Amino acid sequence: MKVTKINHVAVAVEDISQAKVFWESILGLKLDHIEEVESQHAKVAFFPCGDSEVELVEPTDAESGTARFIQTRGPGIHHLCLEVEDIDQALEELKARDVRLINETAVVMEGRKMAFVHPKSSGGVLIELYQLL
Repeated sequence: MKVTKINHVAVAVEDISQAKVFWESILGLKLDHIEEVESQHAKVAFFPCGDSEVELVEPTDAESGTARFIQTRGPGIHHLCLEVEDIDQALEELKARDVRLINETAVVMEGRKMAFVHPKSSGGVLIELYQLL
């Protein structure tokens, strides 16, 4: 498996409109756009930062993974996204090493494929694998 870069760091927030004030006004990052990610039951604000991004993730469904994360841990860093050259190959390699996966196969979205590695396999860090198409 070849990891090419950190694609983004996702921060779980209760309200993007309130949380983005810090990232824009205090840190000086510029909001690129906000989009609804229906498959993840979330609204996401994208703040480019060099070759990576900071993503603010607001749950749109009280039963979503992000909502459950906020309910149990509070707002904060939710996951680290690593870009890989070939996500299907990466998942096969991880399975062969008995790594616990949330997604056994990649989820195909517009322009990208993604899958999550369970935090119990990575020292408590939720890792998203990401391949641009």
